[in-house]
Amino acid sequence: MALNPQIRMLHLMKDVKPSMRLAAGEDFKAWQTRARARLGELLGLPLERTAPDFRVEWTDDSNPTFTETRFLFESEPEVTVIGHLLVPRNAPQEKLPMIICLQGHAKGMHISLGRPKYEGDEKTISGGDRDFACQIVARGQIALALEQRGFGDRGGTEKGPACYQPAVQAMLMGKTLIGQRCWDISRAIDVVGEHFPQVDMNRIAIMGNSGGGTATIYAAALDERIGAAMPSCAFCGYLPSIGAQYHCLCNYVPGIMKEFDMGDLAGLIAPRPMIVVNGKDDTIFPLESAREQADVARAYYAAAGAPDKFEHVVGPEGHRFYAALGWPAFDRLTGWK
Repeated sequence: MALNPQIRMLHLMKDVKPSMRLAAGEDFKAWQTRARARLGELLGLPLERTAPDFRVEWTDDSNPTFTETRFLFESEPEVTVIGHLLVPRNAPQEKLPMIICLQGHAKGMHISLGRPKYEGDEKTISGGDRDFACQIVARGQIALALEQRGFGDRGGTEKGPACYQPAVQAMLMGKTLIGQRCWDISRAIDVVGEHFPQVDMNRIAIMGNSGGGTATIYAAALDERIGAAMPSCAFCGYLPSIGAQYHCLCNYVPGIMKEFDMGDLAGLIAPRPMIVVNGKDDTIFPLESAREQADVARAYYAAAGAPDKFEHVVGPEGHRFYAALGWPAFDRLTGWK
């Protein structure tokens, strides 16, 4: 007797073939248009647009190496997004690349900003190169740290994220939390383009670890204004990661596995540079599956005529970012440095 219902589902997931995968001989651009539209539908997009009501909460000029602006805006009715824009001082260029940085499934964007707030934050930051905004501005580029829905000031607590309830509420309404996070990212790009002339809108990238890496992949697949993507410890086949293991509900998109796998989402980013970072010993996003999906991604990049714009970087440890490996690859593929 097969009393465990997972047995049947695991068999179905093992046998599924993504129906939206690029077919032999299919026009690549036509496939991207069709697949991007379908991905948006699965994510429950678009959402309702509203006037952004942009406002600056404060600007801090006290740091000798960068200025920091905390701003808020509305991405849809009754939904406020928080961002911190860090602009390096004495930049050699009038306009600079901007990299959107997304914290993982953690206590808030203060992790990306490298500012311990709760017990254990120091280890989270220093033990995994997770102070993304600090790294970016030190490189002479603009960092945009965004607080994602369900994290930090947008629903989280000192105990951690609070994703479950907003995720199930979204599903009840035919939406997804990951889709809502992507919507916030795209609306943030709108706001930055209107209010921060220091940003070179032709050089926008996005990065994040774990849950932030997941949002990185989906957002870059949907929004072609994002010129490069560097997800870490998130790129993996659906079955070995969120299919066979317990993960937060914010990772899930109903029905997506029948139509896409992670490698197919990379096809929606091609030919824009994509640097995928994984950890050799990451048990929740297993490396063997990540390598399989990287091969799928390489086939898409070849079809897009840009085989040199995809790179898979593997760090020697577990579930974390690897700055010493990721940034050199980012610079090679983008040429922005």
